[in-house]
Amino acid sequence: MAALGALVKKLWSVRRFVVLLCAPLALVPVLLSLPAKEGRCLYVILLMALYWCTEALPLAVTALLPIILFPFLGVLPSNKVCPQYFLDTNFLFLSGLIMASAIEEWNLHRRIALRVLMLVGVQPARLILGMMLTTSFLSMWLSNTASTAMMLPIANAILKSLFGDKDTSKEMNRENEEHQASLQQNKLYTVPTEMQFLASTEDKDLTEEKEVASDGLSDLKKEEEYKTNIWKGFLISIPYAASIGGTATLTGTAPNLILLGQLKSYFPECDVVNFGSWFMFAFPLMLIFLLLGWLWISILYGGINLRGWRTKKSNIRADAEARAREVIKEDYQKLGPIKFAEQAIFFLFCMFAIMLFSRDPKFIPGWASLFAPGFISDAVTGITIVIILFFFPSQKPSLRWWFDLKAPNTETQPLLTWRKAQETVPWNIILLLGGGFAMAKGCEESGLSVWIGGRLHPLEGVPPPVAVILITIVIALFTEFASNTATIIIFLPVLAELAIRLKVNPLYLMIPGTIGCSYAFMLPVSTPPNSIAFSSGHLMVKDMAKTGLLMNLMGVLLLSLAMNTWAKSIFQLGTFPAWANIHAENATSLLTAVENVTLSALNKI
Repeated sequence: MAALGALVKKLWSVRRFVVLLCAPLALVPVLLSLPAKEGRCLYVILLMALYWCTEALPLAVTALLPIILFPFLGVLPSNKVCPQYFLDTNFLFLSGLIMASAIEEWNLHRRIALRVLMLVGVQPARLILGMMLTTSFLSMWLSNTASTAMMLPIANAILKSLFGDKDTSKEMNRENEEHQASLQQNKLYTVPTEMQFLASTEDKDLTEEKEVASDGLSDLKKEEEYKTNIWKGFLISIPYAASIGGTATLTGTAPNLILLGQLKSYFPECDVVNFGSWFMFAFPLMLIFLLLGWLWISILYGGINLRGWRTKKSNIRADAEARAREVIKEDYQKLGPIKFAEQAIFFLFCMFAIMLFSRDPKFIPGWASLFAPGFISDAVTGITIVIILFFFPSQKPSLRWWFDLKAPNTETQPLLTWRKAQETVPWNIILLLGGGFAMAKGCEESGLSVWIGGRLHPLEGVPPPVAVILITIVIALFTEFASNTATIIIFLPVLAELAIRLKVNPLYLMIPGTIGCSYAFMLPVSTPPNSIAFSSGHLMVKDMAKTGLLMNLMGVLLLSLAMNTWAKSIFQLGTFPAWANIHAENATSLLTAVENVTLSALNKI
């Protein structure tokens, strides 16, 4: 038995190598059971999906496999695979990452966060709201992970000012309980100091003192439970807000850009999804979800007490809130007066957002209409703004310097140096996006997406609104255990073909799938923000599961509501568009050709 246990431990320690070597062999039947080209493409996709889910290779390294496997297996030539890693969608995402790097370099995000917290107030429910609003706003432009990592230390500092160190508080409470238990075991009861000399007068007094001691112990337990719940509410609200906020902009999270890239691959004529139209759809959804999520977390963890909201606040809590207010002010004052570099970055950040939104907002002509159609994309806009960061001075220019011969002739530092961009930009995400686009291109060129669509006949009778709910639930559950980027790369081709089979606008299924993969709230491993919050040591898996279950359900229902109301007018979801109809006709002809080739091959056998 011991030998078996040792063997299992050894296998577990080399599990990644086992998956790396065994997965290609286990998937060989796929090559034999499907038509040649479609089977080879599906083989690559399933292999990448296994590697992504098990992390047998780093995610970005797995994303490079199409460059090797597609040419070797005859799916796509390399001159069609490699360009997928540098589409304009990748450069749009890169521009957002560089802008985020500049904001972090000059601590503008921290100044914004502390300013918002000063405005919302320091009562626990208001602070949770302030934390969620700030984190969601930051994650619209920064990565969800960076927003969470920046906000958690601020939350911890505020919590310690409110309640003291949590470990110290637990130790003091444990000692107090032991002291009370020892007193009661010896039939002694604590009483106020000024009353001790009267303690032996009457039995009635002893009874009253016993009740006072019991009430005091009960109050201490309630106060400790209140502190623990508020602490959990703070910590759990931040990663949830980051995940919700990332859905509001195209550059907020990688799955949004994967949707944009795959739309351009599958439906080149589709031009209804851009930064402006996405923002008009997703921003109201984010606000509603954020508000309902705040109410749920505040009610669950005691920030809002529905039964005792009129009760007078205790002096202890009032003092704690005053200390928290001072901590926030002190942290804000440590930043010093706003610098010229912060002002410049804030101005360029506003220009970045405004120009992306106004390029082609659809409801009115955008500024891109001044140029030749199809020449200006969101990537052009984003890169134009971020290039300015590399030469715009970080200190206020002065005319006096030119006439002061004694002034130091030091080189002016730009707002962002290339060295800093190299260190802070997560380049692996660019490769991950490229891998997704390469997979989509392989599915399209090999006919695999059409083959999958041909196997979706049983789903043709499903009402589209029901399909939206089912898709969101399935993807939200799947992404609890797998990377959201890998999840959406795998599911989007299937959703596109399913939409064509159902004769509905492909966006009606693809958008809920994309946003649904960001709604992973139940497990610490679901998203990096969840893992960061869980690593603080103050949350348990059951806390995240209990809170996240209702968050998932709310997300599914709100997304369904959005898709069937305001999204219909923004993306013209009520009709089957011409750009999808062209693809459907091409897919039908390709499917007929595939079936003929398969039948002829069978006849030869």
